Amino acid sequence: MVIKMAKEAKSSNENSSFMIKVATFIVDRRNLFFLLFGIALIFSVVSMNWVKVENALSAYLPDTTETSKGLDRMEEQFITYGTAKVMVSNIPYEEADRIYQELDALDSIIMLDFDNSREHYNNFSALYDITFGYEETDDRALAALDEVKEMLDGYDIYVSTSMGDASAEQLAQEMAVISVLVAIVVVSVLLLTSQTWAEVPVLLLTFCSAALITKGTNFMMGTISFVSNSVTIVLQLALSVDYAVIFCNRYKEEHQTLGIREADIMALSKAIPEIFSSSLTTMGGLIAMMFMQFGIGSDMALCLIRAILLSLLAVFLLMPGLIMLFGKAMDKTKHKSFIPDIPFVGKFAYKTRYIVPPLFVVVLVGAYIIQSHCPYVYGYTQLETPVQSDAMLVDEMIDESFGSDNFVALIVPAGNYEKEKKLLKELDARPEVDHSQGLANIEAIDGYMLTDKLTAREFSELLELDYEVAELLYMAYAVNDENYAKIVNGFSNYSVPLIDMFMFLYDEVDEGYVTLDDDLMEMLEDAHTQMQIALDQLQGEDYSRMLIYLTLPEEGDETFAFLDEMHEIAGKYYDVNEVLIPGESMSQYDLYKTFQRDNTVVNVVSILAVLVVLLFTFMSAGMPVLLIMVIQGVIWVNFAVPAIQQKNVFFLSAMIVSSIQMGANIDYAIVISGRFMELKDKMPKKDAIIETMNFAFPTIVTSGTMLALAGIFIGQMSSDGAVCGIGQCLGRGTILSIFTVMFVLPQILLLGEKIIDRTSFAVSIPLKLERASGLMRVDGIIQGQVNGTIVGEFHGLVRGDANLFVNMGKMEQKQDDGSDLMKLTQKEEGENDV
Repeated sequence: MVIKMAKEAKSSNENSSFMIKVATFIVDRRNLFFLLFGIALIFSVVSMNWVKVENALSAYLPDTTETSKGLDRMEEQFITYGTAKVMVSNIPYEEADRIYQELDALDSIIMLDFDNSREHYNNFSALYDITFGYEETDDRALAALDEVKEMLDGYDIYVSTSMGDASAEQLAQEMAVISVLVAIVVVSVLLLTSQTWAEVPVLLLTFCSAALITKGTNFMMGTISFVSNSVTIVLQLALSVDYAVIFCNRYKEEHQTLGIREADIMALSKAIPEIFSSSLTTMGGLIAMMFMQFGIGSDMALCLIRAILLSLLAVFLLMPGLIMLFGKAMDKTKHKSFIPDIPFVGKFAYKTRYIVPPLFVVVLVGAYIIQSHCPYVYGYTQLETPVQSDAMLVDEMIDESFGSDNFVALIVPAGNYEKEKKLLKELDARPEVDHSQGLANIEAIDGYMLTDKLTAREFSELLELDYEVAELLYMAYAVNDENYAKIVNGFSNYSVPLIDMFMFLYDEVDEGYVTLDDDLMEMLEDAHTQMQIALDQLQGEDYSRMLIYLTLPEEGDETFAFLDEMHEIAGKYYDVNEVLIPGESMSQYDLYKTFQRDNTVVNVVSILAVLVVLLFTFMSAGMPVLLIMVIQGVIWVNFAVPAIQQKNVFFLSAMIVSSIQMGANIDYAIVISGRFMELKDKMPKKDAIIETMNFAFPTIVTSGTMLALAGIFIGQMSSDGAVCGIGQCLGRGTILSIFTVMFVLPQILLLGEKIIDRTSFAVSIPLKLERASGLMRVDGIIQGQVNGTIVGEFHGLVRGDANLFVNMGKMEQKQDDGSDLMKLTQKEEGENDV
């Protein structure tokens, strides 16, 4: 009977008892968790350099896009040599020509373009187009470039190249500085909002441990994007700071009546479900990014969700032990709060409750219309960043003197030089094309193009070769090509593309079948080298590549329309399904097409994910709708600002920030809404909203300030367009969110509280007034008199008279032997454990 009663009592309080046991284990085994975190931190210091970083956004395009197909095909079929543009300023042409001769003598350079035209010499500046004899991913290409720089030491030079990771290295340096500034802001805000000085090191140790472990576990993803690598740690700090602050505030509240250990345990048992629920909205917004076709969405979402989960683990497993270590110091270093009450905000909200909501609806409609015209861009050329990288400055200097190039590759099936020639000729006739380059229009010798067909006589005259030798050579070529009909019918009209015959002649000489004089041999070797380079880059086993230089900008409606037209033109000569046009313009066109779908999907999924969490948080259909409407309205206002300014916004920044705003900024609204709903039935509405704003202000100031300043620092100090855009939009959006939840949301809650109550689906449990005298056990949330009035959650024994409403629990009479109440309680707990 005793065991049965104990099981029933235990069942009624199973959740609370379980969390207390978990919290007790964590607090009492804190040394174990210190050891585990110490090992994890040491490992992270070593492993943080194992991660591979992808610096190209195009790598995250879906495999079905033309850019991805084109890049894969080019990697399979062609060799891409390392190239660089080197501009030497403030030199006369004679000096520029001498430098050209010196560069041309370098063995590492296989192609060097320079002449006295405006394309290569202008305003006392010389531009050298250099191609190195190594693939662009080969470290020897970078070493060759360093050799060029060393040769030109002392000159005013500017080097533009796609080789190496100079921009990524500069971005890493910028983010290191930003991280330090954000850390200073965090410390300052924590000092300002703290109630004891010693709580600051507890919070900082928790943050830093989570951040370092996050960085040390990045390698588990194999390769992460440069965007994720740059902003994850800063955003982790800003997004998850609430968790540690909530736990710390819980501890201080419990410590008013309990000792350090007991307060730590009780605070942790209550904070775990509360903090985890708070994190669900943030993770819900991030999960929406995983539905993007553009793979960088999943990359960032996984990085940030992992960062948040690690922050939760640090708060739940490490911070309780830190509180035990610093508990006495926290008691000794208490000070008055520097955050004042703000009753004027609540009073303003009450007076304007009928004015502000209608105005907000008008703003919301206007913002929605305006933000739909936000000028999104899909590349970096039309973006302006407050800080310019060295590479950006170099490109700007070169563009000022020599203009910029925008070219795409046109990949078609190989094997028909005539089709290639006609296609290039038709494209060159278009005003959108500046010029083109392919085997069919590259001049070889004396006006002949590489793919022009020559007869044996024409070939002999070109090389000043004996006709008989040329005829024998053509016969050997026909045999090698299994073209026996030409052998039978004669060679008078038999013609072979110049490049094919040159390569065949070189092979015959190399194998000893043909002997040439020294001058002719030298010319053949030079021609073979240049032709082999052309073949490596422009002709693969199955496909040919042509370079089309456009007069159009890298992106825009006109550019995108012409890319479609290029497909139609190429479709006249080849199967259109075999034609690919990779390049910066096509990459941005593909990004544009994925954005049209991804933007809608991310917005819908983030709203649905947050809606589900809010439905179960407030048990009301009206509250989630109101809160999401407020935050979505802020998102629209956020992107209406650049639309009004006509300032370009990088598309990726918009999608990422929209998800973060919906998932993270809504926490501010939850704090205010939850507190108001708790107080509105206990006091007049005016007093309830004043008390709510006083309560919520410190939390919003702490979290909001950190997130806003983190965004501002990233936006003002990063030279990368994508990262800078995330910072600018996030900083502006967070400030707008703080303003809205402080000066708009309270009025909406006052005006809409009846709607919230009427749409509630919380289950009301009927209460029964129970009476008893003597010794009794009470479990549950109770309200009534025990020789006085008691309201709250109670678990224990009462000796006396009790008149109680018991909610979610029970009251039962016990045998009273007159023993000490403390001993009876201990005995009761022992039976419950059985």
